[in-house]
Amino acid sequence: MNQSNKINAYELRKFIKIILFLFAILISIITLLLSQRLVNKIAAEESKKMSIWADAERILSDPNSEGDLGFHLSIVQANETIPAILVSERGRIIQYVNLGEETKKPSREDLLEYIEEFSLENKPIDIPIDETTTYKVYFGKSSVLKQLEYYPLVVLSIVALFVLVSYFAFSYSTRSEQNQVWVGLAKETAHQLGTPISSLMGWVECIDNNIIPENAGEEMRKDLDRLKIITERFSKIGSEPIFESSAMSEIVERSLQYMKNRISSRIDLSWDLPNKEIFAFVNENLLNWVIENLVKNSVDAMDGEGSIQCKMHTIPGKIYIDISDTGKGIPRNQMKDIFKPGFTSKKRGWGLGLSLAKRIIEDYHKGQIFVKESRPNLRTTIRIILNQSHHYD
Repeated sequence: MNQSNKINAYELRKFIKIILFLFAILISIITLLLSQRLVNKIAAEESKKMSIWADAERILSDPNSEGDLGFHLSIVQANETIPAILVSERGRIIQYVNLGEETKKPSREDLLEYIEEFSLENKPIDIPIDETTTYKVYFGKSSVLKQLEYYPLVVLSIVALFVLVSYFAFSYSTRSEQNQVWVGLAKETAHQLGTPISSLMGWVECIDNNIIPENAGEEMRKDLDRLKIITERFSKIGSEPIFESSAMSEIVERSLQYMKNRISSRIDLSWDLPNKEIFAFVNENLLNWVIENLVKNSVDAMDGEGSIQCKMHTIPGKIYIDISDTGKGIPRNQMKDIFKPGFTSKKRGWGLGLSLAKRIIEDYHKGQIFVKESRPNLRTTIRIILNQSHHYD
């Protein structure tokens, strides 16, 4: 497996954070552009309306105007949103509209402040009354336009809050997952070391009682070799494994034989393996780890009594390894969860082992591992699928 094809979890999380940040910036930019475009459009429309309103005021203020003035009066009265002040050329305030609460009459000082404010917002409109008289209309922004100007700030605040909450939630999730992995790894270490250490303790007890079977030395060496293998496994976590085309029946049988000699005599561990040589491109050390974990979990599932059977068969290009036990079974709603990091079940004893097994089979060996079937207190089968390879001497 090429190291460059592997995605580091830390880099992936960092990439997701960057994407969230860029997404927030993109939303902010789009919101600002659209809002500003809409504000400019509404402001232009209001300027046009005030020009029409000023022209209507000019006609109504002209004593020489003739005809029906009702239309122009309706235009003046139709303005119910845009604040405006009509001022004579000598600075006398003639009329004002939409300056706030109608029940409160503004003082002259208030009106002058409005005029100063409106002058900064919009250019005053000149109304020529006659050849010597010109009025001015000072107008400001409607309440709708003012609210729309603040709208981007509201949206940006919401986006910033979303990014902040997402960041803290993501960071908390990451820390929680890391804690689960560390706890699980510690348990898995104890789980791995348990079998050879228990076996060695049994041999020590036999020696103390002057009971030394003929194969004691060989079996103790196997346990010591197993401790060495376990040490190598954990020391190589994160490094690139080496794969070789290997005879699968031999690998599986060696792993099962080692476990058979170290589990309770009340558990019948058997296997049915093809006699012909079947090869797969695997890392034997890691594959043994997977098989041992499955057997140990089966032992835990049966409370120390029952049967475990391993069957292996092939179809063109594929190798199927089924490990079945007569334990309590797995609830249907947990069949996928048992392979997730941090998932534990006291009744079945699943730990980090199955999560590591899934990564070893699927990420490293490009195979599959899943619950093939589970019938409560009858049979549970975990299936491993590997790619078959050709062997060349």
